[in-house]
Amino acid sequence: MALYSLFCMGNPLLDMQITNGEALLEKYNLKANDAILAEEKHAPIYEELVQEHKVTYVAGGAAQNAARGAAYILPPGSVVYTGCVGNDELAEQLKVANKREGLDEVYYVKEGEKTGACAVVITGHHRSLVTTLRAAEKFDKAHLSSPTVAPLIEAAKFFYVEGYFLTHGNTSALELSSKAAAAGKTFVINLSAPFIPQFFGAQLQPILNHADIVIGNEAEAEAWASANGLPDTKDLPAIAKAISILPKTNASRPRWVIFTHGAESTVVVSSAAPDSPKIFSVNRLADSEIVDTNGAGDAFAGGFLGALVSGKSLDECVEVGHALGAMCVKQIGPTYQWPKVKLL
Repeated sequence: MALYSLFCMGNPLLDMQITNGEALLEKYNLKANDAILAEEKHAPIYEELVQEHKVTYVAGGAAQNAARGAAYILPPGSVVYTGCVGNDELAEQLKVANKREGLDEVYYVKEGEKTGACAVVITGHHRSLVTTLRAAEKFDKAHLSSPTVAPLIEAAKFFYVEGYFLTHGNTSALELSSKAAAAGKTFVINLSAPFIPQFFGAQLQPILNHADIVIGNEAEAEAWASANGLPDTKDLPAIAKAISILPKTNASRPRWVIFTHGAESTVVVSSAAPDSPKIFSVNRLADSEIVDTNGAGDAFAGGFLGALVSGKSLDECVEVGHALGAMCVKQIGPTYQWPKVKLL
């Protein structure tokens, strides 16, 4: 059995992606650049995409995208991922996509359930995500202590969980993050979407206590600031500082908080120097180079994680994250360039 450096966990989804979706935004009352869980009123959108649009199917799920990104730049056998899927064709498509990037998976398979899906409505350089979790929300914490998975957790040195995973409870994430903190291993959480800090703050807070690294974008930072009563919800360094100095289980290591902001600068604050934010500029791409921004944030996280696992410095991790994010927006969906480009 391979012993992986990086263990990732999240909601495995198959992305159903269409372009020129302005009419769908209006019809389903969606924001151009947002991520939501499907409500009853959104249920017809998945069939409508298939019937009335040219759909591109891409392996998705935030942590799975990031895990594939990390696997892309690391040697084979470095990254493993878990989440819950159905025993269906969608899950098989996810496995094929993972294999291409060198990501191994140990799915929890729920018989009789469909693998989750995400409608990705592209308008210009924006993407609106509407997710139906299906099997993904049936993950069982017992899977983490199964004979297949437990040794992988024991051997891993780095752990990554998406915020979306908290929508169906935080017991599995709490199990993983507390184990990592107790063992002095590195635990990374991604805020994932504004609605996570906004509506799932109670589930998120105990995970943050165990987190060594918190990743998010400007919209997620703003949502966290609003939910936690910060006076200025646009001041990314101040918001990063507030999260960095939250109580931390493993006090032997500082907490890094990283906020990306699209083509704007990335902000990093360490609890070791909370009043000294580091600002990393982003090399802007020409509009003509941008194909699709779906998965760009996950690609940044994947590049950052890959560099982190490789022992690179904070500055190098951010730069590799930027490089993989830039690569991703030149592709359709959360995918990476082939033949492989060496980034480490």
